[in-house]
Amino acid sequence: MDTAQLKKVYKETIAPELQKQFNYSSAMQIPVLKKIVVNMGLGDATQDKKIIDVAINEVTAITGQKAVATYSKKDIANFKLRKKMPIGVMVTLRRERMYEFLEKLVRVALPRIRDFKGIQAKLDGRGNYTLGIQEQIIFPEINLDGIDRIQGMNITFVTTANTDEEGFALLKAFGLPFKNA
Repeated sequence: MDTAQLKKVYKETIAPELQKQFNYSSAMQIPVLKKIVVNMGLGDATQDKKIIDVAINEVTAITGQKAVATYSKKDIANFKLRKKMPIGVMVTLRRERMYEFLEKLVRVALPRIRDFKGIQAKLDGRGNYTLGIQEQIIFPEINLDGIDRIQGMNITFVTTANTDEEGFALLKAFGLPFKNA
């Protein structure tokens, strides 16, 4: 299934179902997936600069889009952190790449998690959802032999939904495997 396919599924089945379910008068009221943000926090990067480069390459391979380093905003002495030090990696996916990544996440990566029983159904109050992943190795692009450390990441789904109920219905329709739903 290619990206146009997932977009087509949204237009042909998901959107009409949501319109019927929530009684929207206009097609513009139907919630849409705006972007997916993949973020990897790397606190250890303060000691070893190579960690950031490795993480950028991994996230770029996973998402198919060049990742950028994130930098600290202020000094924190207890963490040996100076302002403008690289402390993470992120990438924002929109349009085709967003649908490609969503497809890969639902069909390939999540089923590879050991003892997987579904993801938590806790949205942020505005219809957005953040999924925490403990290991980057669930993605097929990561070569297990080249890994020197297991790294987690957060994946945030940003929607145009106004309520958690609408956002949940949208993400469930896209195939996210929520627990007990």
